[in-house]
Amino acid sequence: MNENILGIIAGILTSISMIPQLVKVLKEKNAEDLSWTMILVLISGLSLWVWYGFIKNELPIILSNAFAVVVNIILLICCMIYKKKK
Repeated sequence: MNENILGIIAGILTSISMIPQLVKVLKEKNAEDLSWTMILVLISGLSLWVWYGFIKNELPIILSNAFAVVVNIILLICCMIYKKKK
């Protein structure tokens, strides 16, 4: 398999991986089972991948990870809105 195709497929799958979770949270308006820490660590790691993509001038890395950062920031905002205060 061509390494570029492999990278593009991996980027797409990684980028969309949290969309089902986001849809579930938005439908149920419930974020009780989500970990803020996990989402923050994930956003940090994805942001570093975006930075790395800029350093290497690799548009697929930049785009796929930037999209994933946006999805996870929306998920984090949903956490703040929908988590019940204890």
